[in-house]
Amino acid sequence: MSKENSMRGPALVFDNVSLKLGGTQVLDAVSFQVEAGALHCLVGPNGGGKTSLVRALLGQMPHTGSIRLDGEASRPVGYVPQLADFDRNVPMSVYDVMALLGQRRPAFLGSSRAARAANAEALQRTGVAGMGHKAFGSLSGGQRQRVLLAQAITPMPRLLILDEPTAGIDKPGLQLVERLVKELQDSGVTIVWINHDLEQVRRIAQSVTVLNQRVLLHGATQKLPTSWSTADE
Repeated sequence: MSKENSMRGPALVFDNVSLKLGGTQVLDAVSFQVEAGALHCLVGPNGGGKTSLVRALLGQMPHTGSIRLDGEASRPVGYVPQLADFDRNVPMSVYDVMALLGQRRPAFLGSSRAARAANAEALQRTGVAGMGHKAFGSLSGGQRQRVLLAQAITPMPRLLILDEPTAGIDKPGLQLVERLVKELQDSGVTIVWINHDLEQVRRIAQSVTVLNQRVLLHGATQKLPTSWSTADE
């Protein structure tokens, strides 16, 4: 489906966003915009504030300044966090995890038939079809990331936030995720992707922001430097 035939996701406007943790300045007067329907990458060194900015966008961290969504954003925001440690002994299946994360009614009622069908379709799209009844803790790190991506697109959001979603994913899985993300962007979803792989950023993104507490560079992907030191000059 082309963007012309679908409703675009929202544009994002970050205006003078600052954030402190304890006495440490994590973000310092960050201002930039993401166009509606764009695939935009956030890059920069570890500790540069990328995840903190995303968490501020999601309303999870207090900050000064403003973050505004302009346009159609009535659907839920999809979010794939960094791969977190998970107790592999927790007796939950993939479907259990998806039901818990996407619960819209009391948990004891379980998932609705429509939700189960949507979850199965999303798992197929992310390349982990047939794993719904497997223990979530038995999956590899890359498989768990793809389950989290499946959850993030159920229901289909208009804004999708990805925090290093391809960490731990093998090459075939990486290609599948890239293809899926491009399909989502082509359908009008606005995507913000935290990414450390500069080659991948150049391959998939239309625009980029280099962040290290403040904005070092913002614009078309072609402006992306070859190293962080180049961006800081």
